[in-house]
Amino acid sequence: MERTTCCVVGGGPAGMVLALLLARAGVDVTVLEKHGDFLRDFRGDTVHPSTLALLDDLGLAERFARLPQRRVRTVQLPVGPGRSQVTVGDLSVLRGPYNYVAMVPQWDLLDLLADEARREPTFHLRMNTEATSFLMEGGRVSGVRYRTSDGEVGELRAVLTVACDGRGSVARSRPELGLRSFGCPMDAWWFRLPRRDGDPSGLVGGAGDRFLTAMIDRGDYWQCAALIPKGTDRERRAAGLDRFLADYGAAVPWIADRTHHLHSWDEVKLLDVRLDRLRRWHRPGLLCIGDAAHAMSPVFGIGINLAVEDAVAAARYLIEPLRRGSVGLRDVRGVQRRRLPTTVLTQSLQRAAHARFIAPVLRGQPPLGNVDRARRVAGLLAGSRWARRLPAYFIGYGARRERPPHAAVR
Repeated sequence: MERTTCCVVGGGPAGMVLALLLARAGVDVTVLEKHGDFLRDFRGDTVHPSTLALLDDLGLAERFARLPQRRVRTVQLPVGPGRSQVTVGDLSVLRGPYNYVAMVPQWDLLDLLADEARREPTFHLRMNTEATSFLMEGGRVSGVRYRTSDGEVGELRAVLTVACDGRGSVARSRPELGLRSFGCPMDAWWFRLPRRDGDPSGLVGGAGDRFLTAMIDRGDYWQCAALIPKGTDRERRAAGLDRFLADYGAAVPWIADRTHHLHSWDEVKLLDVRLDRLRRWHRPGLLCIGDAAHAMSPVFGIGINLAVEDAVAAARYLIEPLRRGSVGLRDVRGVQRRRLPTTVLTQSLQRAAHARFIAPVLRGQPPLGNVDRARRVAGLLAGSRWARRLPAYFIGYGARRERPPHAAVR
């Protein structure tokens, strides 16, 4: 019979940060990751100031700085007259040294966290191992059943199981947790286009015929997104790739001369955008954090960093109970009580952005309701450095910043 103190389901940013913090505090922790490596394309690759500061606290800043990365300090959106680009977030106004967003492939970040965690004797990482269901004893989650990529099945018992396996989490099927969904007006297409010297830098938005663009500066290429009306993927693909590329080039004229580098729809990946959260993130023996507890819209690009903050808060609440070998309902409930207000506020702002900015553009209407209002907002943001400080802080640190437990700091 296999046992561990804490079973972490999912080796994404939330799972790996939580496991590292617990292992450094001497807690026996086992991570189950269903894939054989961390290589996944078009994952969230934005590492915001809150996570950069955490890595510094953990003594990993120098190693992280050696990873290939691009530093982004501005966020630009088409909210001006004629949908001209306006800087809506300028992270350079924040206090240094972390006044930027680091664009780092997520697999590099996860490899760094895993490598550091392996230095702790109480850390165990099982790749190619998928949690398939929960073990139940006396109404309490007592661990998981798992299956490996070669077909082996087994059971792993744990004092506490933490679901960090994203919006497809096995925990989300439990009716007592009460999944609450909010409508989203869009889906997203992801693809790549070459970047050239002289291009804009940072995070750049644009608007086309019933779609919005978001372009992430990755140094030698642009990671591009096209936000399309919800449920129109098949219809738009049927209209032909050439038509989409022509529309995209019209929306972003300075990149029109290289859209031909996109050769096939196979290079365009669909993201089914969702916005939801569990009413309860816990039950006895189980805690959900990150996307398993709350799937976020790509608006503001802060989903990963919210998940990491969940992990930091969870570690602070759970280290002592896990050391004692007994985690009560009060302990896991405390994590949700601390993190829920930030989740609700962030999702409320995302829903407002959907309703006031994204949905009108996808319907072919001006953002913010009318052109005059958009012009006034653009003037305010363009004319005041301090008007951009609040959105910059929110993008950088979220609504609430979490500090790592002392036992994990190096």
